[in-house]
Amino acid sequence: MLKLSFYFRIVCGKAEVRKQDAVFETRPDCNVMKIEVGESVVLILHTPREKLLGVLDEINSAGISLRGIDLGYFDDWCNSIASGEPYLPMNDYFLPMWRLERMVRDEGTSEAPSMTRQFEQRTGRKLGEF
Repeated sequence: MLKLSFYFRIVCGKAEVRKQDAVFETRPDCNVMKIEVGESVVLILHTPREKLLGVLDEINSAGISLRGIDLGYFDDWCNSIASGEPYLPMNDYFLPMWRLERMVRDEGTSEAPSMTRQFEQRTGRKLGEF
């Protein structure tokens, strides 16, 4: 159980804080929404705008390290690997935090599989092998 004691409201442009108890139940069966090292992630960056798919190596206050590819190359990359043609390898990236707009775990649904699952279905290999 988590207990917070505060109340915040804005009245006529002035912030007012009052003490008030609020109780939230925590469930032990809840999954923690933490992205772990080794998971597949999709990064959206700005300045310049890029989208990357990769395997997370490290995340800290300075930035994110991952091994990945540009998402615009994903379809061609999968087709090249599946047909045994030459292809560009995944690159090691270090991306400073100021460039990060969003990072999401590569998760799919029953209707739309994740990018990692699509890669495995198309090539018959694991993303982590690359």
